[in-house]
Amino acid sequence: MKILVVGAGATGGYFGALLARSGQDVTFLVRPHRAAVLRERGLRITGRDDEWSVEPRLLTADELTTPYDLVLLSVKSTALQQAIEDIAPAVGPDTAIVPLLNGLAHIDTLNARFGTAPVLGGVAKVVTTLDEEGDIVRLAPIAHLTIGEQDGSPSPRVEKVRAVLSEAGIDALVPEDVMASMWHKWVFITTFGAVTSLMRGTVGEVNAVPGGAELGPAVLAEAVAVSAAAGHPVPESERSATLGIVTAPGSSMVPSLYRDLVAGRPTEVEHLFGDLVARARALSVPTPLLDLATLHLRVHQERVAAAL
Repeated sequence: MKILVVGAGATGGYFGALLARSGQDVTFLVRPHRAAVLRERGLRITGRDDEWSVEPRLLTADELTTPYDLVLLSVKSTALQQAIEDIAPAVGPDTAIVPLLNGLAHIDTLNARFGTAPVLGGVAKVVTTLDEEGDIVRLAPIAHLTIGEQDGSPSPRVEKVRAVLSEAGIDALVPEDVMASMWHKWVFITTFGAVTSLMRGTVGEVNAVPGGAELGPAVLAEAVAVSAAAGHPVPESERSATLGIVTAPGSSMVPSLYRDLVAGRPTEVEHLFGDLVARARALSVPTPLLDLATLHLRVHQERVAAAL
């Protein structure tokens, strides 16, 4: 299978490196600056007492001319529109696109550009980050991909993709309803992001102060209500897992959105929060805490934009 990984950051870079290490035909589509780093250092994975690297095959957008069998799209939502234009030459009649963004707005955008046929649903769960050298640091053992047809139908191409991922050592899941899985990940990431960004602290710091332990359950209840109203009720097992993460005493965990916030970088506020609260309004679901988190992040976004 001829695979194009769009973005070689913490998520796409990690899964793409696993595929490359397993011998798959993998090419990374990257920006010139990232290409220079990877050509000098290779694509390095560190953390959790493990260190290895691959010499990645790289392309920049002006060099992309032929279709691929599989496109793993792993970019920030703020780079989505440009990435879509960049990958157009890679999308042929038999191409499968697996987006690894959080939220759901990107599915509508991809469907509008390429039609629904090539676009699969996808969920990535991995805890990685980039260090100052541009290496990928793995922070926790979880690392799996969930994929499926948007309409939930059985699909030979999905099974083929799953097999390729599994051969690379990636825990690949094919649920009955991948769109529900995407909603449930959205519930988790917005709850986690709202708690830490509103309080400007780690999960442990939030829960250590009087009243802090009440915030996570309250935000989660709002997000769960929106998902249920949209037709995708969150299973109790997933709700409990999210609740455990955002109420864990002493936890140093923070999402990438929080790291972007405190570093003064742009965040994915509209893709993750703006879209969710807009859907909540359309479904008549009150979300005062998520609204507050959205407002907070929008103010930050305007401040960052003004400084550029």
